[in-house]
Amino acid sequence: MSLPHAILTALLEKPSSGLELTRRFDKSIGYFWSATHQQIYRELGRLEESGLIRALPSEQPVRGQRKEYEVLAAGSAELARWVAESQDPKPIRDPLLLRVRAAGVVGARALGPELRRHLELHRRQLAQYEAIDERDFPPDRDAEEDRLRRLVLHGGLGLETFWLRWLEEAVAEVDRLGGEERGAPDGG
Repeated sequence: MSLPHAILTALLEKPSSGLELTRRFDKSIGYFWSATHQQIYRELGRLEESGLIRALPSEQPVRGQRKEYEVLAAGSAELARWVAESQDPKPIRDPLLLRVRAAGVVGARALGPELRRHLELHRRQLAQYEAIDERDFPPDRDAEEDRLRRLVLHGGLGLETFWLRWLEEAVAEVDRLGGEERGAPDGG
């Protein structure tokens, strides 16, 4: 349900073509709400059919020309309604957590390298978020929109910091266990 709202948000920030939207997703919104290019284009069609967005008129209609979209009043109203809606937190569904749990049954022999790989990936992501924070949010940038965008970025910084601490703990624990392998229980 949130992809259409992510697209409405992006289009309200700046009317864009589908290609521009996919690029913006890759560089900003995609850090916390990912979508494939196909999903974005499919959702643009649905939003247009629903009367929430429209393709801006083109001076020279040409077959295959990219459309630029803008949000209509109904789209703004839908986004405002969604922002005010109550929603419970979603449970974490991360395959790595399940793999650690499974290692308790089959052993942690192969888990160490994967945990270290994830640790490095989260270090890189944290460094990227810190660079975005420094580049895009200097102290004098204090508009409401900037403050809210920075708040989202700080959520990402906090999550990456959590993952780094947890992964460091997990690597140390797996190392202490020596990567034990457990056999399947005898089935008879």
